[in-house]
Amino acid sequence: MASSQGKEARTGWLLISPPAIYALLLLAAPLATVLIYSVLTGGRGEIGLPFTLSNFAELFQKPIYQSVMLRSLYVSLAVTFVTVVLAYPIAYFVSFHVSPSKKALWLFLITIPFWTSYVIRVALWRTILGYEGIVDSALINIGVINEPLNILSNGMLSMIITLSHAYAPFAVLPIFVSLEKVDRSLLEAGQDLGESRLMTFIRVTLPLTMPGVIAAVLIVFIPTVGDYVTPELIGGGKVPLIANLIESQMLKIRDQAQGSAIAVAAMFVVGMVSLVFVLLNRRFLGGQK
Repeated sequence: MASSQGKEARTGWLLISPPAIYALLLLAAPLATVLIYSVLTGGRGEIGLPFTLSNFAELFQKPIYQSVMLRSLYVSLAVTFVTVVLAYPIAYFVSFHVSPSKKALWLFLITIPFWTSYVIRVALWRTILGYEGIVDSALINIGVINEPLNILSNGMLSMIITLSHAYAPFAVLPIFVSLEKVDRSLLEAGQDLGESRLMTFIRVTLPLTMPGVIAAVLIVFIPTVGDYVTPELIGGGKVPLIANLIESQMLKIRDQAQGSAIAVAAMFVVGMVSLVFVLLNRRFLGGQK
């Protein structure tokens, strides 16, 4: 009996060892390297002992780091809000108003933007939002404006628009899954008791789908905080976010220690904000039991 259990244990370890090694090499090792670099003494292309916390102290001493982090959080939260608010009606329509035989087709169409490179999609928004671009030309032709708006000149607004489009499918899919799990008989019971469609949605549908909404929030929020391409292409580097600041420290200033400290601080802040959403998700899941 004992030998049989031992054989099963060895078989289990053999099965999990390839993904475990993969995770250690590609996830744990780079993260550990960044953590170690963040407490080393760095300079112009040099890094070494002694260990120090001065890199983190500098984050509190120089307002530039705090302002860029706050800007990154603001842009990411704004993108998350816009994306989820726009994604919910789309997911609701597909779940409740599209016939079951055509739902797969609709989901397939929603994922079409992923057929092209993310960089290409971001670059195309320069043509759409730029001076005398598609938006400006259309509004001038219909007489809404007399002069080009050049939305691209507003770095933060243009980044929010671009990122909201880029991450919209990520928000639609988890919300759609949560809507599919809603028991339709509960909605019918609410309306039979005299509730309007709006109140039934507010009191029944929305609370039941909040885990999907929070999942969409996390899926959009976490990667947008560290987005590098959009601020570089759309903002033209004039409105940097935290990823651009890290790149500047690592590659231009060549202070790997300070760049690692910024990265660790950013991971901590994002982790704390994400933890709030995770706790909210657990609360909603607990309330449904």
